[in-house]
Amino acid sequence: MRAPIGSFDSARPAPEILDLLVAPVADAVRNWTGDIPADQLIHVDTDPAIADTAVFVAHYGEELIRLSANCVVVAGKRGGETTLAACLVLSTDRVDVNGAVRKQLGARKASFAPHDTATGLTGMEYGGITPIGLPAEWPVLVDAAVADTPWVLIGSGLRRGKLIVPGKALATLPNAVVLEGLGI
Repeated sequence: MRAPIGSFDSARPAPEILDLLVAPVADAVRNWTGDIPADQLIHVDTDPAIADTAVFVAHYGEELIRLSANCVVVAGKRGGETTLAACLVLSTDRVDVNGAVRKQLGARKASFAPHDTATGLTGMEYGGITPIGLPAEWPVLVDAAVADTPWVLIGSGLRRGKLIVPGKALATLPNAVVLEGLGI
């Protein structure tokens, strides 16, 4: 099969390659529900040695810079309580942690979660965190520009491999909240 975006040698529906995904992502794909069928979640095999954005897009397709989204874990704090959430913004943007995130979480202070926290609680590799398969109680904040993108390249849970999914599928993830201005 040919990937809907980019120049990848190997592209397959994610339900066919569950053994290549980390457990939480595989479970989310296996139990996928919603208007977008699970076979529209496309896994592409990629070289983890060229996972950094500039080298990655030079190898797999320059258009991917505009069609990729990064997922980061943030921690909002208020009154001794910490709320973890995932934020998904286009790779050309950065997350408005001190504005949109802090406001949405009702936090006094918000910051990126430490690497050990992000990887330990998601079961995913840093640099490959994806909004698919996150802990059920976490809010998933999705920038409106991501939800409006026909096909979006996101992490697969590992640095090797990516998922290409319809942007509107990300807006329907459990606990997803689509926000204007999350990415700045």
